[in-house]
Amino acid sequence: MAHEVRGVVARGKGQPVSLETIVVPDPGPGEALVAVQACGVCHTDLHYREGGINDDFPFLLGHEAAGVVEAVGEGVTDVAPGDFVILNWRAVCGACRACLRGRPQYCFATHNATRKMTLADGTPLSPALGIGAFADKTLVAAGQCTKVDPSASAVAVGLLGCGIMAGLGAAINTGGVTRGDSVAVIGCGGVGDAAVAGAHLAGATTIIAVDVDDTKLDWARRFGATHTVNSRDTDAVEAIRDLTGGFGADVVIEAVGRPETYKQAFYARDLAGTVVLVGVPTPEMRLELPLLDVFGRGGALKSSWYGDCLPSRDFPMLVSLYQQGRLDLDAFVTETIALEDVEAAFEKMHHGEVLRSVVVL
Repeated sequence: MAHEVRGVVARGKGQPVSLETIVVPDPGPGEALVAVQACGVCHTDLHYREGGINDDFPFLLGHEAAGVVEAVGEGVTDVAPGDFVILNWRAVCGACRACLRGRPQYCFATHNATRKMTLADGTPLSPALGIGAFADKTLVAAGQCTKVDPSASAVAVGLLGCGIMAGLGAAINTGGVTRGDSVAVIGCGGVGDAAVAGAHLAGATTIIAVDVDDTKLDWARRFGATHTVNSRDTDAVEAIRDLTGGFGADVVIEAVGRPETYKQAFYARDLAGTVVLVGVPTPEMRLELPLLDVFGRGGALKSSWYGDCLPSRDFPMLVSLYQQGRLDLDAFVTETIALEDVEAAFEKMHHGEVLRSVVVL
């Protein structure tokens, strides 16, 4: 049986998205059909629309989502119809070299659904990050469904499916922020502010937010920033050093994805400190650093993949913190919108007018 539903489709590079009828098949072995309740508008979706990920158009956009399992295929035991789940794009395989070494958060062979969702004319769709959740229903690998407490708000906890998890995890998992640390976050959009929130959760005592937009710096204060720096007016490296006794921060998280801001992060850390790159660069970008500085400053230069998260471990824990009032996921939601408003949400994102727009279905 196939299900005809609405979905937001990007047909070509740079073209406005369109709301179209899509066909979603019943789940095959190892797959799950999910009725989507809410899906955040993430910058990665805009990257897909702009052709910045690949050129496998048409794309079914949307990936930062929560919903209810409607049906499962043969062999699925971890989730069942009726389960409230957050969707993830790291369905670990359990058999690759990373999984076998006890590091499933780095799984190199993550699962996606094999059956194809299509346009009404039969054209296969490429689901964003293997999910495609700007739709009434989507088909995913069952491992992409993480069961959480059904009393949680889908609008809020769905954001853990991508951007918020990326930022929280960059601080807690990749950066290893712990009590008493000093942390600087460069770039205070959704991911950067989540990194600020993660540093606050971990017990950092100095949290410095850096951006060129005072509105975004105001957002960062709400999530736990103790100091803010507008790098349009102030040298970010000098300001971070001044705020950390002249030394630099223990952990600097770069949430922009540009060579210029990465260099700021590199020189704003303390000796033997850690730089975490969670901002996503584009293919043509290049970084040049004196190799002697890389050697002489010691420490660690890390990239954060999806916040180095393990959804089965991290999502339920973070949902619990949200329900306890210790993690304010609601504060990330600037507006709720309908499926037909996704293109307008991209424009607001481009102009920095929103922290997160969330589609509600």
